[in-house]
Amino acid sequence: MAAEAAKLQAAEAAAAAGVPVPGADVAEVTEGAEAAEGAQGSDGSEGSEGSDGSEGSEGADEAAVADGPEAAAAEGQDAAESVPDGSADPSEPPAPSEAEAESPDDAGEDEPEEVVAAEPVAAEPVAAPAPAAVPAERPVRERAEREPVRLARVPVVYDPAAVEAVRAVLAEGGAPAELAEPAVAALGERAAQALREDPWQVLSLAGVRVEHADGFARALLGGECGPDDERRVRALVVWLLERAAEQGHTALESSVLRTALEKQSVSGAEEGLSAAIAEGRVLVFQDAEDVPGAKPAATEEGDEGPPVRLLLGLDRYALAEESLADGLDRLLKTFEGDDLDWESAAAATSSPSAAALVRAAAVSGLVTHTGGEAARAEPAALVAAARELGLRAYAAAYTAEGRRRLAAHLGEDTAVTVAGLLSGQEGPGREADGSLALDVLAVLDAPQLDVELSATLVEAVPDGARLVLSGDPGVLWSAGPGRAFADLLAAKTCPQVASRTPDPGPIGELVSGIGIGELTAVEAPGKEVVIVPVRDPREAVHRAVQLVADSVPRVIGVPAAETQVITPGHGGAVGTQVLNAALKERLNPGPGRFGGFDPGDRVVYAPEPGLTLPGTVLSADPEGLNLDCAGTRVLVPRDQVAALRHGWAMTAQQSAGLRWPAVVVVLPGDAVQALTRAWVYTAFGRGERHLSVVQGADQGLAQAVAGIPAKDRTTRLRSVLREQAREQAAG
Repeated sequence: MAAEAAKLQAAEAAAAAGVPVPGADVAEVTEGAEAAEGAQGSDGSEGSEGSDGSEGSEGADEAAVADGPEAAAAEGQDAAESVPDGSADPSEPPAPSEAEAESPDDAGEDEPEEVVAAEPVAAEPVAAPAPAAVPAERPVRERAEREPVRLARVPVVYDPAAVEAVRAVLAEGGAPAELAEPAVAALGERAAQALREDPWQVLSLAGVRVEHADGFARALLGGECGPDDERRVRALVVWLLERAAEQGHTALESSVLRTALEKQSVSGAEEGLSAAIAEGRVLVFQDAEDVPGAKPAATEEGDEGPPVRLLLGLDRYALAEESLADGLDRLLKTFEGDDLDWESAAAATSSPSAAALVRAAAVSGLVTHTGGEAARAEPAALVAAARELGLRAYAAAYTAEGRRRLAAHLGEDTAVTVAGLLSGQEGPGREADGSLALDVLAVLDAPQLDVELSATLVEAVPDGARLVLSGDPGVLWSAGPGRAFADLLAAKTCPQVASRTPDPGPIGELVSGIGIGELTAVEAPGKEVVIVPVRDPREAVHRAVQLVADSVPRVIGVPAAETQVITPGHGGAVGTQVLNAALKERLNPGPGRFGGFDPGDRVVYAPEPGLTLPGTVLSADPEGLNLDCAGTRVLVPRDQVAALRHGWAMTAQQSAGLRWPAVVVVLPGDAVQALTRAWVYTAFGRGERHLSVVQGADQGLAQAVAGIPAKDRTTRLRSVLREQAREQAAG
């Protein structure tokens, strides 16, 4: 996954060479559009439900793991029939009259209450030093101005005989022939024989559910198979762990996995787990962490040792976590320091937090740095200071948008993306031994790096170099498995610098409060924060479209093209599918003549979870679809156009690492279960100048902020790091 993610992110990198209500803002922002909207009718009818469900990328509880992705989707917003009545104060929702309930188009005419709050906290000014005049280590890679970035993948050609043999087996078992090539890719050229001997291996193919595999097995094996068939149990164990990885877990407790097997009608779950372990299908670990459910371990002397829990995981993620831990430990051990004047460099920075980061990096090969959007200037200041000292220093962002913001401080050659750095398309390139040719690397957006990408990145950093991992601990974790940055912070095995630079303005004040579990009111004299109460899904869609198309451009001055809608999920009556259909109808109506898209459509290209490349459709030609992505022309090949989605609305997970001048967050009532503090923090923090909240979640919003920090993930990295530290302390 890390390699695939790096390739896709490289394309993205190239593409970018209690809710506060300010007095009468709702009325002012929405009032002027009512006449036009009333004449046209609602732009956002309920439409049909989608099937993708809500995001769920922050983790999954036992039921979601046990029942697979279908259950996880059901926990989101798949079937939204109604939304509780919204209000300016989620803790005291007014009950609308019967007449009001029948006239949703008149909702915006009521004056909301004014919220009184303290003055916004002024941000500590942080200005990164000007780009240092350090000679380039190697020539700047240039690309012809008009040469489009091509997102094509190298086609893989499989043995026709092997594919045909698999098709025959699939047909015999009643499975679709389209699975033939994926089966050969996953199981090798003898896939046909493998499937005939063990039909449940079809579960290793994307999109195949347990009931599909059971039917396929019955068709091939007849009465020989049953729910406790060893082959079925082995395949189920791996399948359940892979589904858990999709929800962010790198391992599962044995009790959770046992319960999940029982829900799949396996009567001998314990024996099945033991067989899977014995065959090496899964790895078993004793996690010596003080966590709920852990039991005291027996020592050789018969005494009780520290509490442990039994975890089971796939070797892929176990090796990634152990490799990452070893790499982090290597950076700490091989760091020798230097005689450079770091103290003067720290004194020259413009804030105490930036100076603290410079001093920490001066004495350690590994440092963590936490802070909000304004604190991003601090690692930039560190990199600029290191370059002034003559070191090869670079700053890497997870997204191309993040790189663009870094480049404003450091220059194009010093700011890179993680994918571009690893692929060699950006940055200093590699040394003869394969390590990156640098002395200092500051990585921003660290929470967005999954465990495999984190391990790949750390492995590439040379011995003796300085690595600073920086990020906002309040945002959603990576779309891929693991929580590498959070585990490193929790392990406390390296110096940590917490920025004291607050994000400015009403949005910054609001988001800062959410980060500590408080949904507080803020003053927004410039209409920086606005709430729009709604009562049902139809009204929520109507208001979102109205804000983007008319109110925000007219009152705030931000055009529709620079306003992003964020909602909890893809499916449901107020998911991205319905919102995008309504927004297209209003902003860029057309027949979708280019694979469902028209010139001017906003789109996102996200073939992998967590990789979001926003763009606008320019045209189509025989090669594919041409996009404008942050001023760079990108060509999406014909066979990949199906991976595009309309992008006026997206989920919070897709928006992580990105920013827009204005953001409209839509919170339907049926999305309450999907909300967490991290989700709200991420979504509300995407707006630079303006945030509108289409609020239908009532008290559920405040409850989510106050009580649910994030959906937990089961990982091992923190334990591995702490065990390393204990062993070193013991000598």
